[in-house]
Amino acid sequence: MTEYTFFTNPMSRGQIARWALHEVGVDYDQQLVDFSQKTGAFLAVNPMGKVPALVHHSATGDKVITECAAICTYLGEAHPEASLGPSADESAAYYRWLFFAAGPVEQAVIVRSMGWDLPKEREGMAGWGSYERTIAALEGHFEGNNYVCGSRFTMADVYVGSQVDWGLTFGSIPPNEAFVAYAERLQARAAYKAAKAIDNALIEESRN
Repeated sequence: MTEYTFFTNPMSRGQIARWALHEVGVDYDQQLVDFSQKTGAFLAVNPMGKVPALVHHSATGDKVITECAAICTYLGEAHPEASLGPSADESAAYYRWLFFAAGPVEQAVIVRSMGWDLPKEREGMAGWGSYERTIAALEGHFEGNNYVCGSRFTMADVYVGSQVDWGLTFGSIPPNEAFVAYAERLQARAAYKAAKAIDNALIEESRN
């Protein structure tokens, strides 16, 4: 048995988890999920019926991890040999921007993409405040840093970077200089290229 079982669909956020798996260099058994016919085995792992879902067949028993930010964090901690988790000095930026991307960025982008209007007087009730402030905060960080933790790539960049990369592709994040340069640095990584090649091939196969 491989160390991980990976439930995914190439047309999903599963692309983030695959990239994370390749960054830490672990073996995994891929289980493709048909959105229209979710199996009992998959729903037993994640009753939400969402991908990605990861099962770590560890020495102390099977452990289920869902949610892309959690998967990235878990893989970084479970495989210290990859040196992609945060050092003590990096942990503040690592967790700050990882959760910022999973919270305010995700919410701001979805609300904007759906065409929902947040009344100005209610911005204080929303975790992201406004789309413009959220994007400005994220952009400001990458104007002065190559990666989430400064000059070194970590697992936080897999998640935060995926938000930026996908946002640039689909127009939900503006193609500002700092974002484009950050995405280009990530796209040059061998693990990024290997993971994307697999998902792109699966997408192409599904269209034939």
